[in-house]
Amino acid sequence: MGSMSGTPERTVIGHSAGDKLILFGGLPLGGLVVGFFLPRIAHWASGRQWVPFQGPLKLIAEWDSWWVVVICVVLGLLGGLLLAAIALEDILKVTITNQSVEFLKKQKTVKVPREKVSVAFLDGKEIVLQDSTSRELVREKHDELKSQAKKIPAAFRAHGYAWSEAGDPHESAFRRWIEDDPELPPAVNAVLKVRARAFDDGDKGKADLRDLRAEATKLGYTVKDKDKKQYWRQTTP
Repeated sequence: MGSMSGTPERTVIGHSAGDKLILFGGLPLGGLVVGFFLPRIAHWASGRQWVPFQGPLKLIAEWDSWWVVVICVVLGLLGGLLLAAIALEDILKVTITNQSVEFLKKQKTVKVPREKVSVAFLDGKEIVLQDSTSRELVREKHDELKSQAKKIPAAFRAHGYAWSEAGDPHESAFRRWIEDDPELPPAVNAVLKVRARAFDDGDKGKADLRDLRAEATKLGYTVKDKDKKQYWRQTTP
């Protein structure tokens, strides 16, 4: 989702006016509609035991008054606004300037100075920046539609960053991780073993995957994921 906007001084990917219109227009409107029809839905659903939340539904159905509709509409509208704010926070915002690249998601900011970036590229839907030793400085999944994602390379090039159209220059060096891989140091195997358990652990798992990738990077190894499988390569000395 999203588009790019900006000035010659910077280019912004994500958090466009279109994103905000869809989220803060569509979700509150949907909540308002659900709130308006909720009393009627409650009348229909109450007593049908296969429908969950019978207690609240029966309560709403019993309060057959105009003010019940008003309360449901207001709650639906507020719920839509809250969902929109949460959804916007989950969309990656990338700000590219001649001096740095800034990644913002879930109120967490990562800023990479221009002089540290040797090459930038897309790996699937992930924007990746590498330094001169092939170490990954950042790997973040963007939320752009396919048509808008085509503009990402042009944005980096416009600000003077080297862009690899073919993707990761070190792609051929990656190998799939197997438990206790004899070619990896014990410390790296330990990190990847813990990472392997984080794929199905919800938001906490996503945070662990990110943190443990950073740990592997500190140990001199680059890790990426595909279909819940881990792939590794050694960082260029």
